[in-house]
Amino acid sequence: MGYEVSEDCLYLNVVRPSGRGVDLRYNLSFIVANSVAMGQPIIGVTIKYRFSAWDRLQSEEVNGSGSSNFGLCDNATIWGQSAGAASVGLHITAYNGRDDHLFRSAIMESGNPIFFGRQNRTGYYQLSYNNLTEQAGCSKAADSLQCLRQVPFANLNAVINTATLSTIWLPQIDGDIIQRHSSQQVVDGSFVRVPIILGANSDEGTPFSPLGMNNTQAFEISLLSSGMNTSFTQKILAAYPDDPTVEILASLRPTFRPGPPQGAEYRRAATYYGDYSFIASRRLSCTTWANVGLSAYCYRFNAIPAWAGPLDGATHFVEVEFAMLNLDGVGYAPVRTPPFQGKPKPYTDLAKLMSSDWVSFIAQGDPNAWEGRKRAGVPAWPASSAREPKDFVYDANVTSYLEDDTWSTEGISIINSGNLDVFDH
Repeated sequence: MGYEVSEDCLYLNVVRPSGRGVDLRYNLSFIVANSVAMGQPIIGVTIKYRFSAWDRLQSEEVNGSGSSNFGLCDNATIWGQSAGAASVGLHITAYNGRDDHLFRSAIMESGNPIFFGRQNRTGYYQLSYNNLTEQAGCSKAADSLQCLRQVPFANLNAVINTATLSTIWLPQIDGDIIQRHSSQQVVDGSFVRVPIILGANSDEGTPFSPLGMNNTQAFEISLLSSGMNTSFTQKILAAYPDDPTVEILASLRPTFRPGPPQGAEYRRAATYYGDYSFIASRRLSCTTWANVGLSAYCYRFNAIPAWAGPLDGATHFVEVEFAMLNLDGVGYAPVRTPPFQGKPKPYTDLAKLMSSDWVSFIAQGDPNAWEGRKRAGVPAWPASSAREPKDFVYDANVTSYLEDDTWSTEGISIINSGNLDVFDH
């Protein structure tokens, strides 16, 4: 699933079994071809969707016109990554969890049905909306929203894609598609009951951690500046101590402390930001599904492709080329090194395993339901259990394995317990 910071993008790419979307890294040709070879043929459909203000423009004016989450009206896919996975999660909770039987299962890579933080911050976005209307020449119009609709596409797109306006918009409660906080809905069971594959990467936080994390004070300031209240900030600092032996980036020796621009406590901060942004809500989602008797196949991805360095680790986005079976690295060069370049056979074997698990889940409802999995020598992947929660760890340096989904218990429990109560705004 790919996004577009534009409105001229609402089309489908149907792959059976050759074809591609605009972002070649999400090319479905390879996984669809693999499904045919497995004897479990699937049809792949990539759905382009709107992003930024084209999708999630927020203000009192927009809310007064109806739904403010336009892009969710476009997207009916069951498989997404990152923002795409969050969109899948929003469909699972859409209309207060009403099941219109539009999909039978869902795959969410580095995203899930729980949106941490407040989803009713229209006032926060109002300043950005005012900035947008001013730059677009609509600030003095009697109906600024109608004025924006009449601005030529190229002009409005140029304004939306400025640094201050392009990435700030997030889905908000609009009384229509998003009726309540998704975290509340997951807790009280107001979501579509479908089996899921849901996971995150080991080092999700490395691209999201602020730079210049040189000491505890810098880390504390970053937490407070996000709107977190003082008492909760102290709990986080205690749960994520300055101890590199218990943090992420296992590819680095435990005593290594990054210099500029990351800072000496980069690993500490990146651990928290990864847990907060992806891993804590992933665990809560898996637990919720297990508690109501739904199948949730939960995973942790732990392989580092050729384009990622030691300070990246198994960072956000690294699993995409494996799940898509993009062995040739189509779409990566020249910006990034093709992911499998110079890597040994276990890396391509891992891609075949992950891609085939996805196919089997889509076709059969069970990632274990293909013959080659046993021959690969990996253990069966059970759905998460309320009493014994497990992750399947996709790894290339060792045989992929099961682990107890209990690591970072203290910090993740604190994050999951707070959510709406820890922000001042």
